[in-house]
Amino acid sequence: MKAVFSAVQLKHDPQFFMHKGKVVAHPEQPERAKRLLQGVDKAGCELITPERFGDEHILAIHPERYVSFLRDSYAYWSGLDGAAPEIVPNIHPVERPATYPNHFVGRSGWHQTDLACPIGANTWDAARSGADCALTVARMVNSGAASSAYALCRPPGHHAYNERAGGFCFLANTAIAAQYLRQSHEKVAIVDVDVHHGNGTQGIFYNHGDILTCSVHADPMEYYPFFWGHASEAGEGDGEGANLNLPVAVRSGDETWLAAVDRACEAVSAFGATAMVIALGLDAHEKDPLLGGAVTRDGFSSISTRLAALSLPTAIVQEGGYLTDHLGDNLASFLGGFEAAHRVSA
Repeated sequence: MKAVFSAVQLKHDPQFFMHKGKVVAHPEQPERAKRLLQGVDKAGCELITPERFGDEHILAIHPERYVSFLRDSYAYWSGLDGAAPEIVPNIHPVERPATYPNHFVGRSGWHQTDLACPIGANTWDAARSGADCALTVARMVNSGAASSAYALCRPPGHHAYNERAGGFCFLANTAIAAQYLRQSHEKVAIVDVDVHHGNGTQGIFYNHGDILTCSVHADPMEYYPFFWGHASEAGEGDGEGANLNLPVAVRSGDETWLAAVDRACEAVSAFGATAMVIALGLDAHEKDPLLGGAVTRDGFSSISTRLAALSLPTAIVQEGGYLTDHLGDNLASFLGGFEAAHRVSA
């Protein structure tokens, strides 16, 4: 299997993060990518650099004013007298209707959902390069150059809405890849397996009937993102019935997660998808510092085997998974299991 990564993504190094009212070290550190690269190597993947894609593929998901904000905001911010090293909003438009403001502080609150997505000097370049990784993998799968491929995207993307960053995420890499696959496939399925619900991805496609979004995640009644990811959310309009949430109890182990993944696979088959994007979170691991799941390394291999058995052209896009000594091994277990099973089922 080929893996796609750019060292530009290492330059994003967020500092501000609030946990239980205290500013602490940010969990989404550059070291994550280094440990994931160790997993790529252990899985025997061929590592390549991404192609550079035109902005039209980003703008297919994100509106121009949001892209402009991410691209240009830090230059403005850094010129303000007394500005902190990162953009962190202090107000949000929680009531609707709301009007898009002219003032920069208002715009930061409009486009940054929470305090987990500070924007620094290199955030845009890293996020844009991550999107290119996702698009490179989607192009490989669309063209038939690979039946499956892995995009090591950092920062992650599945909490980013069409014009809102959040939960460490800025550009919706999984959604961008799925939309690109639609160039060659009438129906595409997204299966998001991460301890957090893929709320941004869901929001982007909630009214779409051509892209199925399935998410297996820790129950949001007790876990981030709290307000989205419940089983009752099934899509609206053209997308009614094309959104499936499969929340599991916090700290659930392999058996529970595998049962939910089996239900997601059934939904993908029933939908009639001819291509798939896996939004891969490794933060459901039993030793992940976010303590939302209890999946083992062998559990990730079993999850990948279930998904590979669908025998679909597949783009695998990295989402969560945080700093432990197990991170690289968990990725190697997933990628190795997926490639072996995909080869058998092809």
